[in-house]
Amino acid sequence: MKISVSYLSSIFDKKSTINLIDNSNADYIHVDLMDGKFVPKNNFNVREVINDLKDTNKPLDIHLMTFEPEKYVDELSTLNPARITFHLESNTNIEKTIKLIKSKGIEVGIAIKPNTDIMYLDNYLNDIDIILVMSVEPGAGGQRFMFDMIDKIEDLNDLRYNKNYLYKISVDGGINEYTALKCHKAGADIVVSGSYVCHHENFNAQINNLKRITK
Repeated sequence: MKISVSYLSSIFDKKSTINLIDNSNADYIHVDLMDGKFVPKNNFNVREVINDLKDTNKPLDIHLMTFEPEKYVDELSTLNPARITFHLESNTNIEKTIKLIKSKGIEVGIAIKPNTDIMYLDNYLNDIDIILVMSVEPGAGGQRFMFDMIDKIEDLNDLRYNKNYLYKISVDGGINEYTALKCHKAGADIVVSGSYVCHHENFNAQINNLKRITK
């Protein structure tokens, strides 16, 4: 299972945190971007984001917690991210946004909040690369993992094998050694970890703990 590390909450300043993740054993840098409307917190200045990340070497895993995510795709694509994920619940034309992201040669993901039923993904499952299951309410780090999301992960895993879908499953929120193992056993391919890694001085030790238990 791959480990994507979010710098949203850290004991270090943002620049140092990004640098530590970039030089760690993480598989991706997870970039949480919030517009202050879709979720209450606002940390989204596109030019600042590009400046913060332009010299990183890790693949970027961008998560847009915004309304109208299509407005940001052109500028963010200059970072050559591995993927851009936007929310099913956002105020956007889902099909057009998928096509826009793919037209940039970038993997596209759809994120779903804890209360969103996976049935609402049905029309898009052939076209997306990633489903991001939110195991907390999006918008803030350090929340407790919602264990009923394990059933959702299992259902998505069963669905892709029964229907031959090619999407991967990522899980974001409340990830630690115990919850990462639960997600792994349920069928997740990627977990997003923030506080578990970035609230410790030794990022690699925490990342290696997650990698070890999910081999």
